[in-house]
Amino acid sequence: MTIEATGSFIPFQAVFNFREVGGLPAADGSRVRARALYRSDTLSRLCDADRETFAELGVGAVIDLRRHEEVTAGGRAPEWAAPAYHHRHLDHPYWRAEDYDPERGVARFLADRYAELIKHGAADIAGVISLVAQADTGAPVVHCVAGKDRTGTVIAMILALLGVDQETVAHEYALTELADPAYVAWANVHVPGFAEKPPVPYYVSTPPEAMLLTLRELEVAYGSVEALLTAAGLTADDLARLRTKLLE
Repeated sequence: MTIEATGSFIPFQAVFNFREVGGLPAADGSRVRARALYRSDTLSRLCDADRETFAELGVGAVIDLRRHEEVTAGGRAPEWAAPAYHHRHLDHPYWRAEDYDPERGVARFLADRYAELIKHGAADIAGVISLVAQADTGAPVVHCVAGKDRTGTVIAMILALLGVDQETVAHEYALTELADPAYVAWANVHVPGFAEKPPVPYYVSTPPEAMLLTLRELEVAYGSVEALLTAAGLTADDLARLRTKLLE
């Protein structure tokens, strides 16, 4: 699958993977509503020069998926960027470099990590989606560190619940890879020692096949995204609110 750039990215000074999840075709001829849901990498890097652009987006809530220690180390979104701030860590094992097998490839490694996240963090994911669905959150932005793995999995599951097909979900997930060069250029200057470290394949690559594997294997294991999350605590009312809020 070729990863093509879209106009969904919104540029900031030092936040590189902020984009809206709108306009995608969904079930029954509907589309994901524009400017109703955003995803991002670390929002603590927002600065005063970003305020005007950010204010135009209508963000009503920030949902931060990072671990507690990541929030402590990196800081949270500025007060002006988060009318409501929700920290919702997703339970999942720490990644181990020794689990990466170059012969099996990045997509397989990532799909295995996402399967762990889904297994251990299903209840947490259901809670995040319930929060996204609430009318009083306004347009939420979901983020983690890179906006790639935890955010990518949550957004993929939201899109699946909205009836977006798997190929489209995988393409949307893979767009993160297009943000990496800008982050690397910034980090080479602003992150001590970054330029000297060799790139880690599964950090710098976001192959669409990783999300396709995840979604297809999830169906085999659990039946569907809806079945999995319903068992984990997502209610029929949550689903109805989600679809009302995000579909047009």
